[in-house]
Amino acid sequence: MAENGEEKLLAVARHIAKTLGHNESMADDILQIFSTFDGRFSREKLSEGQEDGSTVSVLERALDSLDSQISRFVASDHPIWADPADSASFLDSIDELVNITRDWSHLANEKPVGACLSRADEMLQQAMFRVEEEFRSLMERGAESFAANHRLDSDVEEEEEGDYGHHDGGDDVQIPVAQPLTDYDLVIDALPSATINDLHEMAKRMLGAGHGKSCSHVYSACRREFLEESVARLGLRKLSIEEVHKMPWQELEDEIERWIKAANGSLRILFPSERRLCDRVFFGFASAADLSFMEVCRGSTVQLLNFADAVAIGSRSPERLFKVLDVFETMRDLMGEFESVFSDQFCLVLRNEAVTIWKRLGEAIRGIFMELENLIRRDPAKAAVPGGGLHPITRYVMNYLRAACRSRQTLEQVFEESNNGVPSKDSTLLSVQMSWIMELLESNLEVKSKVYKDPALCYVFLMNNGRYIVQKVKDGDLGLLLGDDWIRKHNAKVRQYHSSYQRSAWNKMLGLLKVDNTAAGMNGLGKTMKEKLKQFNVQFDETCKVHSTWVVFDEQLREELRISLARLLLPAYGNFIGRFQNLGDLGKGKNAEKYIRYGVEDIETRINELFKGSTTARK
Repeated sequence: MAENGEEKLLAVARHIAKTLGHNESMADDILQIFSTFDGRFSREKLSEGQEDGSTVSVLERALDSLDSQISRFVASDHPIWADPADSASFLDSIDELVNITRDWSHLANEKPVGACLSRADEMLQQAMFRVEEEFRSLMERGAESFAANHRLDSDVEEEEEGDYGHHDGGDDVQIPVAQPLTDYDLVIDALPSATINDLHEMAKRMLGAGHGKSCSHVYSACRREFLEESVARLGLRKLSIEEVHKMPWQELEDEIERWIKAANGSLRILFPSERRLCDRVFFGFASAADLSFMEVCRGSTVQLLNFADAVAIGSRSPERLFKVLDVFETMRDLMGEFESVFSDQFCLVLRNEAVTIWKRLGEAIRGIFMELENLIRRDPAKAAVPGGGLHPITRYVMNYLRAACRSRQTLEQVFEESNNGVPSKDSTLLSVQMSWIMELLESNLEVKSKVYKDPALCYVFLMNNGRYIVQKVKDGDLGLLLGDDWIRKHNAKVRQYHSSYQRSAWNKMLGLLKVDNTAAGMNGLGKTMKEKLKQFNVQFDETCKVHSTWVVFDEQLREELRISLARLLLPAYGNFIGRFQNLGDLGKGKNAEKYIRYGVEDIETRINELFKGSTTARK
């Protein structure tokens, strides 16, 4: 090899002298200068080469030697990289061939040299085909070796049940994947270190020889299959947008849970690991590394993003809010990973698409709240709730909003990004949204209260629902959004409904217990009081009978109502029957018993039986 190198050097010196010398005398002078500069350029050696015209023969002998070495490796039936000595020798031969081609390229226009360089190029092509084959084989063998000690399943039991990856033998080759884990704060070595070093050496030769595209293609094909199977192990299924939209909601909820695990595992472990592998295999060739990484991850990334997009553009039904929030928060939390992992120019499209879908999920959440508004507006005011109890729409909306407010910070972010309106200094767009929904609900309940023919029952209905609303608001994040003023205002409304109920149901009865001091004489007063007692007994009995079937769900409110009624009626009734009993014989004995049906304690007992509700009303 050293001898060939010296002959090549002499040939180059002869060519320089021939090119620069305009005549024989000048060329001879140049050769003389070379001979005094370096002993290897002796006058005899330089002249010897000129005399026999063997400039090209040096190149031919070098190619013959390399052809013999390279052909032996190219024709071998055994993996070259199974033996480190063979692989090193093969790479040395390729390096020598590349160096010869480079060193003689300036003489390519001379026909004999050009022919030799064409031969060298064919030899290099054959060598590259074998390197490509070895590259593919080494990646596959390295992945199998790696998979023997690493797995990354979302659920080990799934595999044990045969959901993924049981292999009964035969010719199908299982794609190796990595092991289960829950800690996302790590990057794994996707191939053994020694294998990565060998792949780098091969990639360096292929790229240097102009075979970068085929090298990237082989690399991407092998790693893409590995990655897609690993993502599938995390639970992600290949579903079209149409398939997602047709999926029953309960099934889709489960699918979203699997997607969240797959998205986290992919963006935080698998993709960064693939990024590092690309950078190591294609070290020194940044563009090839970026392109290969994009080709490896594009399919899995698009699959993840398509699912999120299907959720975003799907049904805006209110019950979907919480799972859509989960997808939104997952995308939001992974934006940093999208930015860092897909930071190069080739991945710009994937990065931008992730941002677009994340924003589209925010639009979906705002759309779900609009649908909730429509649901409240459309809820019919047909059948009255028995006993003036809690309306299902009240229970649904308030529990819905309380649950939604557990994601208050996320919802704040979603509504602040909507740019629909400007909140005041004391409120946010989310608080404005919540206030608006509460206003719609209250208006809807006002309309529903008109279904009751009895005004007193109408107020019981409003009191029940108003109290429930306040209770749900004041002890959670919803209260923080609506504020103390809102709570005070609506507590006052409930008290107003309370007062209205008393006036509507009991004021007329209370009027019967007023003593008319203008009645003429004792007989006239007695006659008036007897008539009032008769009316009071009838009305009180009927009212208690009816109102005992009405329901007040809140125990404290129910007790407040009873105490309020007792304070209203008992003193007036006690005073009235006391006056009646002082009317001489008319108010005593059997005459009194005939008209005084209830004692004061009896009145109190009846009041305490109010608002228990019938079986139907209590449901």
